[in-house]
Amino acid sequence: MMRLILMGPPGAGKGTLAGLLKDALKLPHISTGDILREEMKNGSTLGSKAKGYIEAGALVPDELVTALVENRLAKAKDLKNGFMLDGFPRTLQQAKDLDKILAKIKQPIDKVLYIDTTLPVVIQRLTGRRVCRKCGSGFHVLNRPPKKAGICDNCQGELYQRPDDNEETIRKRMDVYLSTTLPIVAYYEKRGSLLKLNGDAESEVLQEQLLKTLNEPGIQHK
Repeated sequence: MMRLILMGPPGAGKGTLAGLLKDALKLPHISTGDILREEMKNGSTLGSKAKGYIEAGALVPDELVTALVENRLAKAKDLKNGFMLDGFPRTLQQAKDLDKILAKIKQPIDKVLYIDTTLPVVIQRLTGRRVCRKCGSGFHVLNRPPKKAGICDNCQGELYQRPDDNEETIRKRMDVYLSTTLPIVAYYEKRGSLLKLNGDAESEVLQEQLLKTLNEPGIQHK
């Protein structure tokens, strides 16, 4: 049984690690993005409120995101063996609110996995990303190049670079991310629940180190 929070900047490889943990530890993956999409699709009160902000091009307020997460955790019947939170908390206030939510349902966090990744590596990973216009498959010019340049291996669709995957935008996103995230990192580090991971390592190496660490005596919650 394990309850985890997964944190890391854009390009840190959170998606890959989330998939690994979900399969290896059989943990439900609770993503704020998935929750938002599900609530909006279902037309719930919270989902409708969130949709209004998103369609207006505004950020969904802290209190609304927190309410969505609380709703998911309170109603879930699949969390008895643990869970993994991804994309929440994103501010120090959200972290404090999350403590209160988890105290209510008696499901405290065991470990916060922080994928510490340097700016040059993030830039290299994100500027090299390419996406298929037709099927959405992802590639990378260095790490996972297509068999034929600019062409998707799966459907032969055109590969393109997302507009926000440029160095200037990435630097700005990292500045914003670090300014809001470092206080959260310090918050969990002070409590002794933070586990820093080397996000600059190759994904296979990082995965192996992570699973080894999580299986060490005293890490898993009993």
